[in-house]
Amino acid sequence: MLAKLKTFSLVGIEAVPVEVEVDVSPAGLAKTILVGLPEAAVKESTHRVERAMVNSGFIRPQTRIVINLAPAELPKQAASFDLPITLGILAGSGQIDPVGLEDYAVVGELALDGATRPAKGALSMAITAAKEAGLRGLLVPSASAAEAAVVEAIEVIPIASLAQAVAFLTNQIEIDPTRSRLDDLFAQLGQYDTDFADVRGQEMAKRALTVAAAGGHNLLMVGPPGSGKTMLAKRLPTILPDLTPDESIETTRIYSAVGRLKPGQPLLAVRPYRSPHHTISEAGLVGGGSTPSPGEISLAHNGVLFLDELPEFNRRTLEVLRQPLEEGSVTISRALASTSFPANFMLLAALNPCPCGYRGDPRRQCHCTIPEVERYMSKISGPLLDRIDIHIEVPAVPFRDLSDGPPGTSSASMREEVVTARSIQSARFSSRNGAARHNADMTHRQTRQYCRLDAASSEMLRSSMDEMGLSARAHDKILRTARTIADLASSPDIQAEHLSEAINYRMLDRSFWT
Repeated sequence: MLAKLKTFSLVGIEAVPVEVEVDVSPAGLAKTILVGLPEAAVKESTHRVERAMVNSGFIRPQTRIVINLAPAELPKQAASFDLPITLGILAGSGQIDPVGLEDYAVVGELALDGATRPAKGALSMAITAAKEAGLRGLLVPSASAAEAAVVEAIEVIPIASLAQAVAFLTNQIEIDPTRSRLDDLFAQLGQYDTDFADVRGQEMAKRALTVAAAGGHNLLMVGPPGSGKTMLAKRLPTILPDLTPDESIETTRIYSAVGRLKPGQPLLAVRPYRSPHHTISEAGLVGGGSTPSPGEISLAHNGVLFLDELPEFNRRTLEVLRQPLEEGSVTISRALASTSFPANFMLLAALNPCPCGYRGDPRRQCHCTIPEVERYMSKISGPLLDRIDIHIEVPAVPFRDLSDGPPGTSSASMREEVVTARSIQSARFSSRNGAARHNADMTHRQTRQYCRLDAASSEMLRSSMDEMGLSARAHDKILRTARTIADLASSPDIQAEHLSEAINYRMLDRSFWT
């Protein structure tokens, strides 16, 4: 007897429909054959399925069983095929009525006792299931039900065991669909534990971070050890606007596909902050593997990627950031196929001014020679620096600011400025056909349209470019940064003081890299 079920397979972070066909034939020796390009985890499912059936009180057919996962040319991986394969065998052997299998897609890994285990990519599978004609609902493991239920357009049935799935599909029991709790999840999980008020001093650095957050600009901090660079970086997400539901789902899909969602957190309600160690590989940073999976830049999508001790990273590893920084996505190509992952993040980097860290510090003496400093700084290429809009110095904080100084500017007040500037940008780009959402995303044509200068400002910019030897890309980035500073001041036009501040944010790299 032939049974057919619907399920899904992950390709990158996308879920692709897969049909599970199970043919149970009395002819021949008792044997289970699995076809359809199954990877190792899927091939091993036959052993899990056999014991899960027996330990759940069902009979393992002593016949020839052929399981086909269609489409045949699509590689199948992960253990989420366990439950649909088991139900197909039970239906094909006549132990359950296959009628109920037509209305539901099924995903889930099985333990040997028949209990279900979480499925990676449940959210992506629910999104695809909602687009499939004729599907009433999706059966998922109970541990993944809250994640899949974020999609309101389809019924998500939580399944705790194989026996429960059989009882539900044969109408022996009723299981209420898991309801979507988007509002509750955002209220519960949308809080940050850090605040810029914790950072004493560094008001100039906070101003630069406000500009960067308002326009989506990348930022580089240079300063001695202990000056607060990491503290500042960790608090940057607290001044960014709240994740929209669409952004939250888009980011959650990435974490779900790689199994990075924390228990009890079916949805990301705050902007991600990723800080990889400098020993990370190229594949770990941008994604890769024989079956491509997302890297750190995709895990930082819609959030912040912080690279501390930037010169300590392998230079080749840093160079692979250049294309994602420009395009907001990364494409991993292999011989048979290519996979694209979203990677629209704010890059925040920090480094010491020299190998010992105390160059220019009035309180400590630097013993680094000029060739040592040049060798240290040369690890960061000019093209990568050109893609970082704002460069600032973060000096050591004086004792009086640490002990008796007033509380630092809070995240709430900084965030208010950022939200105001972002609303101006939303109005600016909402009626335009293009990918730009923030000033940092403006195309060359949009930069010319929205960043016009008067004669005095144009002369100031020309003089600065000649003196500093800036590239055409740096020229446009200065204009975009100036546009953001004008937005923070609610100014319709870029004034001379806005341009001057933007130019100052490009001066530091020339003093260290020349």
